[in-house]
Amino acid sequence: MSARFNLSHSHGLAVFAFSLGREVGIDLEFIRPDFATDDIAARFFSAGELAELRALPAELRAEGFFLCWTRKEAYVKARGAGLHIPLESFSVSLTPGEPERLVSPDSQQWTIWSFQPAPGFVGAILGEGSGCRVCRFDWQP
Repeated sequence: MSARFNLSHSHGLAVFAFSLGREVGIDLEFIRPDFATDDIAARFFSAGELAELRALPAELRAEGFFLCWTRKEAYVKARGAGLHIPLESFSVSLTPGEPERLVSPDSQQWTIWSFQPAPGFVGAILGEGSGCRVCRFDWQP
């Protein structure tokens, strides 16, 4: 059984994901309202994601934007194909406080979780299969 790992970093914070015998993808982002624009969302989000984002109250849009961004990034990283997977070819949920959801031709193959590693950040991890267990360890140098 082979080990897999993935990592992400943003604004001085890093996250790592390790698995045994399963593909895994992880992403982390600092919530930056100035980056979470409608123009960027229209370019990278699916039509359903864009509609869900636009339906959010203004005070939740930046968080929703980055929930979507990290979930999409975790998916393409876990698949191992990077941006060769068209970002509009699958959808993720993005409403803060709602359950994570992946809609793709292979969505039954994956389990997705979101987390807040530190104030002002959001992260997502995607693991292959079901019955995955996520353990979190914090390390301070």
